[in-house]
Amino acid sequence: MTTKPKAKKFRIRRDSPMGSGVDPLQTPPPQPTPQRQVDSPAMVAGETDLDAIRHEGLTGRQLRMARRVAQKQGIAATSDFDAVRQLRQAGIDPFQRNTILELVAPESTLRPAAPSSMPPQGSQAPSQKLGRIQLPQTVPEPGANLPSTERAVPSQQRGNEIYKIQRDIARRRRRKLLLLFTRLGFFVFLPTLIVAYYFTFMATPMYATNSEFVIQQAEPASAAGGLGGLFQGTSMATQQDSITVQSYLASRAALSRLDLDHGFRAHFSDPSIDEVQRLAPDATNEQLFDLYKKRVKISYDPTEGILRMEVIATTPEASQLFSTALIDYAEEQVDQLTLRLREDQMAGALQSYESAEKRRADALAEWLKTQEETTILDPQAESGALISQISALESQRQQKQLSLSGKLSVDRPNQAQVDGLRADIASYDALIETLRGQMTSTTAGGGSVAANNTKLRLAEENYAFQTVLVQQALTQLEVAQVEANRQVRYLSIGVEPVAPDEATYPRAFENSILAFLIFSGIYLMISLTASILREQVTA
Repeated sequence: MTTKPKAKKFRIRRDSPMGSGVDPLQTPPPQPTPQRQVDSPAMVAGETDLDAIRHEGLTGRQLRMARRVAQKQGIAATSDFDAVRQLRQAGIDPFQRNTILELVAPESTLRPAAPSSMPPQGSQAPSQKLGRIQLPQTVPEPGANLPSTERAVPSQQRGNEIYKIQRDIARRRRRKLLLLFTRLGFFVFLPTLIVAYYFTFMATPMYATNSEFVIQQAEPASAAGGLGGLFQGTSMATQQDSITVQSYLASRAALSRLDLDHGFRAHFSDPSIDEVQRLAPDATNEQLFDLYKKRVKISYDPTEGILRMEVIATTPEASQLFSTALIDYAEEQVDQLTLRLREDQMAGALQSYESAEKRRADALAEWLKTQEETTILDPQAESGALISQISALESQRQQKQLSLSGKLSVDRPNQAQVDGLRADIASYDALIETLRGQMTSTTAGGGSVAANNTKLRLAEENYAFQTVLVQQALTQLEVAQVEANRQVRYLSIGVEPVAPDEATYPRAFENSILAFLIFSGIYLMISLTASILREQVTA
């Protein structure tokens, strides 16, 4: 876009020769064209140079700049194009920045140019009278007012220049796009194609067997009430056990047992597997464990308390076999979680029963020994027999006493009968006293009947008490045995491991998309890092 030149307004004093009513900026009237003469070679060369300068498409600003530079250098130019021509002949670039800066100089160093339109000698120039520099007017050339087609040439040249710039910008864009696609193809598309080709044509098919199981807790009916029944039947009750089983299945212990029982290492060292997924025959235990973590995936859902397991192998049968073996290992681990508690319960109940049985045997032996020492088998029967005899004798004695009282109640009793009754009563009293003496007196066995009866009674009661304790211990032993036989923590399988009939892995499309995203992210991160570092260095 070309800015149209704007003419400045100058205020001229009335006493100035230029103030005589003639506008210095007004274009002078056209003068009659003088008759041309034959031009010299220098003039022809100058006209040719002027025509070439006109075809350069210089802007008005550049032409004014050239006129100011020519004025500073003291060059008399008839037009702006002539100023450009003369400056170039003098070896001065009229459009250089330092040339423009040199125009800023003190007023005393500036001198007016001497064009053909300068005032005659002896008269003061208007610019000197005003104290400022007045640019000389351009003397119109012959035929300058004639219509010409030179104005269309600069616009056409500007269009050509714009076209060249646009073409250069498009070429740069194409080059940058080509470089961008080259980098993307080398760092993103080519690795993605390699990964896609591997997963599609080279990777060995893998079969996955899925299974789900949950660990449940069996509690007696008495434990369901109170605070103990708040978490009964929820995943919170067995969360710790589930996490323990998950950790065990993902440990080296489970790997060692699986390898020992079913040959996990030999299965994945088969030469039919591709080199990327195949385990080297001389692989270390750490490499084997890394492969185990990739092929056996175990997850735990804390909200539902479900353990999910996915076992991957090269054949469906091996996948199902490994999955079933790991579930058996998990069930054994669940049994071992409460094994010590159940063994302690059984050991305590069994020890209590054995101790009670021993004490009952001791009590029975003591009772037998007491019976042998007292020669009494049944103290209650012995005491009952003596007491019954004494009671019978006392009854007969009372009858004799009543008969004696009847005989003595008459005026003249029969003395013989009275004496006989009294003798019978005395006999009864002696016999009763003898029987009572047997109960309290010391016998040949080393004690009285009462003492022997007491010993026998204590021995018998001790034996009865020990028998009750044995019965209680036996009941506790049976309860403990029932609790031990019942699994306190048991594993319930929700989804049985079933061998698949189609390969689960590799997933070529999903893995290719994932590889593309990964390589794209890496390329983007490296590009951003390089751009930031380049900006920091250039700054």
